[in-house]
Amino acid sequence: MRTAAVWPVTAEPTRPPRKPRKPTSPLAYVGSGIVSGASDNDPTTVATLAVIGSTTVFGLGWLVVLIVPMLAVVQIIASRVGAITRHGLERDARTLHGRAVAFVLLVSVVSITFVTLVADLEGGGAALQVLTGIDYRWWILPIAIASLAMLVFGSYDKIKRGLLIVPLVFLAYPISAILAHPDWHAVLVGTFVPHFELTKAYASGAIALLGTTLTSYAYVWQTVETAKERPPIKRLGLVQADATLGTVIAGASFWAIVVATGATLGLHHQNVETADQAAQALAPLAGRNAALLFGIGLLGSALIAVPVLIATSAYMLSDALGWNATLDTKWWRGRAFYGSMVVMTFAAALVGLLGASPIGVLYASSIIGGIGTPVSLAVMLLVARSKRVMGRHRIGTGLALAGWSVAAIVVAATIAYFVSLF
Repeated sequence: MRTAAVWPVTAEPTRPPRKPRKPTSPLAYVGSGIVSGASDNDPTTVATLAVIGSTTVFGLGWLVVLIVPMLAVVQIIASRVGAITRHGLERDARTLHGRAVAFVLLVSVVSITFVTLVADLEGGGAALQVLTGIDYRWWILPIAIASLAMLVFGSYDKIKRGLLIVPLVFLAYPISAILAHPDWHAVLVGTFVPHFELTKAYASGAIALLGTTLTSYAYVWQTVETAKERPPIKRLGLVQADATLGTVIAGASFWAIVVATGATLGLHHQNVETADQAAQALAPLAGRNAALLFGIGLLGSALIAVPVLIATSAYMLSDALGWNATLDTKWWRGRAFYGSMVVMTFAAALVGLLGASPIGVLYASSIIGGIGTPVSLAVMLLVARSKRVMGRHRIGTGLALAGWSVAAIVVAATIAYFVSLF
């Protein structure tokens, strides 16, 4: 029987440097968690939150708040796995459970990522339609090509930190919510008093919310980014704090979008079906410029999320098929790796050109993501708790229980959704 190796936690041996190496600044290990959190606030998430606000008003505000610690737990575990194993989740799963489980994980993550990629490409196109008036389908291929170019030519790492500023446009939502003069008692009750109705609006809203925020690509990407940064064990706390900060920033934005949309559209029974309708939640603040402000934020979030989605699938395939290529590999040396990106991206773009409603596709992809999330989450928890893979740095019992509680909540929401359909 083949014994699985415990991946070393020390840095790989390198050639002796010509000069003494300067200590790496702690700030070098800060940023991937914030980027992961920002990418989680992608067009799929924004559209889902807008639909939830317009259909349930403030009724699911408590779940939005609960998402923050749930997402923090997941991202902390993902950061720890990446930092300790120095590999992506796919390779860790194969080490612990063999090829069968690794294949199930691969299919689960790649299929959900593909659906989300289709939705986010349409979301980016919808943002440009809001900004220019030109049909969103004309913009899908340019966004796809631009995202590929950032990844293939190595400019994404340079661009992404600048792009992080753009989704901060969504921080205009709390101001818009205040200016809409909602019933703050109803807002507070919806935020802090759990309430659930076994209706299609509530059940689909709950699973879509969990699916779009706890989506597998976000924490798979977190493991990849942390593994690539190779932080020393003494910086592990800083890495986990970075992951937590990313979730808090994202969660504040989630709550604001729901409250603003509920205050402006939900209270007037106006369901969100188009990007222009979703933009009206910013009308109390921006007036006639609401569409412009919304379009800029939505486009920025698409430009952050789409490359992450493309790269996540490529990394999963690379680990599964033994390509040993990364974004640091030149394209002529990683033809299969980059080729998988091209195939995935253009396949998603072609599906996006079929003409389905962007908001409908964005919301549906969130529901699909929610249904599939427990599979990849369970695999990651098993890896994180394994002494064979994580050694003495495996997660503790408390963090493991928190992770399994998150998985149980998603499963319960999935069951409620299917019950509501019948």
